[in-house]
Amino acid sequence: MLRYTLMRLGIFVGCLVVVWGLVYSGVAPRGLGNSNGMWVVMLALVVSAPISFVVLRKERDRSSIQVVERVDRMKSNLEANRNQEDEAADAASRKTSGKTSSTTSGEVPSDVSGAQSRTA
Repeated sequence: MLRYTLMRLGIFVGCLVVVWGLVYSGVAPRGLGNSNGMWVVMLALVVSAPISFVVLRKERDRSSIQVVERVDRMKSNLEANRNQEDEAADAASRKTSGKTSSTTSGEVPSDVSGAQSRTA
């Protein structure tokens, strides 16, 4: 991804130098008043966009494959984390349900029976 970005930046800088040379040599028109710098940058952007679209097609495809792989890896890691949390929650609910099932069988826990005998 960094390689693609640097290549696009290189194409833009190359176009900027060429456009600046053309404007100051009089081949391309100058901007109005003090807007000449902005005119040169805008013209360089307009020229560099289609060039980089055509020239960097293979590099863009490689970068998109890397991005897709990274996103898929992050999704699988997130799903693994969710599964771990679900397993931990299930284990905790089984522990608490195991405790409640023993108390519902008619047997009174010792701490509750002590509280009942003091109040009675």
